[in-house]
Amino acid sequence: MNAGIDLQGTFIESLVDFGITSELAKVLWMPFPMVLMLIGAVFGVFVNVWLERKVSAAAQQRIGPEFAGPLGVLQPVADGLKLLFKEDISPANSDPYLFTIGPILVVLPVFLSYLIVPFGQNLVVTNITTGVFLWIALSSIAPIGLLMSGYASNNKYSLLGGLRAAAQSISYEIPLALAVLAVVMMSNSLSTIDIVDQQAGMGILSWNIWRQPFGFVVFWIAALAECERLPFDLPEAEEELVAGYQTEYSGMKFALFYIASYVNLVLSALFVAILYLGGWSSPIPIELIANLINADPNSAWLQVLDASLGITMTVLKAYMLVFLAVLTRWTVPRVRIDQLLNLGWKFLLPIALANLLLTAALKISFPAFFGG
Repeated sequence: MNAGIDLQGTFIESLVDFGITSELAKVLWMPFPMVLMLIGAVFGVFVNVWLERKVSAAAQQRIGPEFAGPLGVLQPVADGLKLLFKEDISPANSDPYLFTIGPILVVLPVFLSYLIVPFGQNLVVTNITTGVFLWIALSSIAPIGLLMSGYASNNKYSLLGGLRAAAQSISYEIPLALAVLAVVMMSNSLSTIDIVDQQAGMGILSWNIWRQPFGFVVFWIAALAECERLPFDLPEAEEELVAGYQTEYSGMKFALFYIASYVNLVLSALFVAILYLGGWSSPIPIELIANLINADPNSAWLQVLDASLGITMTVLKAYMLVFLAVLTRWTVPRVRIDQLLNLGWKFLLPIALANLLLTAALKISFPAFFGG
């Protein structure tokens, strides 16, 4: 199997050749993927805002976002500049420390989760053995920030929005974790790299979506609820709670909530691509392409092509799911709070449990196909 180009190993070896110790070379390597991760995540926010406005304009026949620059690309820039220079106002009698810490707790775990997202065979900041578990643990921190923001705002509507966010997160964290556990059971690992490797070998036929169709649906619905995307944006339902936990926020503190929402949407789409859609693997294996053109699978140019194709496939799969999430926002009406909780506890949770038990039975009965 072609392992792809090892950027980290090449970087460290190059510095060692210049007389730098390997330990120092590893320290010098660390900032590069982290900075690249931050730049990619922030750029993803702009792409998401642009995509959301373009799709909504097409769905609702609105012409505004079509003309804010070429193809409407200046619209997210205008939104960012407006929030950057807007006055930061804190409400009277609010808790100033919790009011500031709340948005930070919401956005920080989302960016930290990008550290374990693999864009290629060796294109990952850190390959830890409990990567998926770390992502679930980090995602459970965000509701604390939402509840903290609602409480610190000294506004009953903000507090209700924070409470809704906490209830929604608890309702959908459990089926999401059970759906992930079924994939982990087949892969025999919590590492995102191992989960993708387990889906390699037969192209599109070896992707987990064929072995975990119910888990895929449960995970995607729960991920949309975690991101508070329509039809699950109950914590900030405008007609009921003004703007929920965001009511008293302005300026960059207000922007942090939206940055976290859009970055989390891309992150969830990336994890769907990793867990169910083969990650960086293409529908046609690179080995098959090498055999068709009689090329050496270990040649340098084919490794570069494989790495480039891996990044492209990961991002392409993720943004196809983002497009579906944006289109869902303008086609599905918002559910009520009782419908939201009923869906999580009475439908998704039993389905996720049944899927986990079925996966265990199939793993024992057909170990060759289900990771025995």
